[in-house]
Amino acid sequence: MDYRDWEILRVLYSQKNLTKAARLLFITQPALTNRLKHMQEELGVKIVIRESRGVHFTPAGEYLVRCAEDILDQYNQIKEHVRNMSNHEENEVAGTLKLGVSTFFANYELAPILKLFKDQYPHVEFKVTTGWSKDVTQLIHNKDVHVGFVRGDYSGRGLKKHLLFEETVSIASKQEVDIVDLPHLPRIDYSGDYLLKSLIDNWWAENYTQPPYISIEVDQADTCKEMVLNGLGYGVLSGRMLKDTDELCEINLKDQNGNPILRKTWMYYYKESLEWKVVKTFVNFIENKAW
Repeated sequence: MDYRDWEILRVLYSQKNLTKAARLLFITQPALTNRLKHMQEELGVKIVIRESRGVHFTPAGEYLVRCAEDILDQYNQIKEHVRNMSNHEENEVAGTLKLGVSTFFANYELAPILKLFKDQYPHVEFKVTTGWSKDVTQLIHNKDVHVGFVRGDYSGRGLKKHLLFEETVSIASKQEVDIVDLPHLPRIDYSGDYLLKSLIDNWWAENYTQPPYISIEVDQADTCKEMVLNGLGYGVLSGRMLKDTDELCEINLKDQNGNPILRKTWMYYYKESLEWKVVKTFVNFIENKAW
């Protein structure tokens, strides 16, 4: 079995349909069926069973798919390493950069950054995975990504970090409100990462003896912002999200000493990742960027 065979198994397993898999692999369905037949003959096992609604993988097929993931990942690592060695000799930056990015950073900051970097280094490709900051941090710890952009402070052995920017956290509302009245005013709440939720909950506990009046719950901060813009209640949102939103009133959260409560966004990476020229170049690019 060669690289293409393992790729076929991975794609077919994700689609469970010969026609769809063939389309993604840019081959005909008869060619795909024939390749599967050769694999089964070579290994002496049944890999898939064809059904009316698609294909079903046998236990042996399931095992081969797991092997395919490992083999393809190892192949890509070898390819990137060899390319990196060649690029080092030719002084060219190229390869695939794997990024783990918090959803907020992906929505508000990432695209222009990648555009600027791509303009300078056109031979670099990107594989971007987005999610909550805690999930992105796990990707970094597992070394599934080269570089992570995360909101909040995390730690890990050998983990390097660079502060990108700080932002305030604010009460945002369509009309002016008195902060003393917040427990009695409708709040638009949303699902955020646990560090942000902890920050807001701690601030609330320091200032009020009763829980907030949650009138609407949504799953995204952007949705919360839209609700606030329509006068449905107040929201607790980050300063960068409220940038260029003149129609909302803002009250910055402050600690007991009167200092603004700040939320930090970091770039995280492992030192050994800098052995890859494309990673080192990207990290230097971000560190030298004016935020």
